[in-house]
Amino acid sequence: MDTATTPPIVVTEAAATKARALAERDGRPGAALRVRVTAGGCSGFSYELTLEDAPADDDHVVDGPGGFRVLIDPASVPIVAGSTLEFNDSMLGGGLKMVNPQVKHECACGESFSI
Repeated sequence: MDTATTPPIVVTEAAATKARALAERDGRPGAALRVRVTAGGCSGFSYELTLEDAPADDDHVVDGPGGFRVLIDPASVPIVAGSTLEFNDSMLGGGLKMVNPQVKHECACGESFSI
């Protein structure tokens, strides 16, 4: 488990609060949020956010506000490096969102991106 001094992403207070609430609603109050980049979508990559009970041995573990943890697999780290995980509660386009400065293009639906 890698806990480098410079985390690959920053987690906002709002994102940590929302992710923790989702984990608690799911009956898994100690779960962490996994951020994974997968190939696919109309622009090439998409984010997959899931809850995990424990990190894998090679995960990068980001300690967010209030001790909430975010897990990132080694293949996803270079793609998300420098990103911020945010939460927006607006009716359209709201939810947990990665703001990635490396993104060159996002598809119209906002579900996939290219770097």
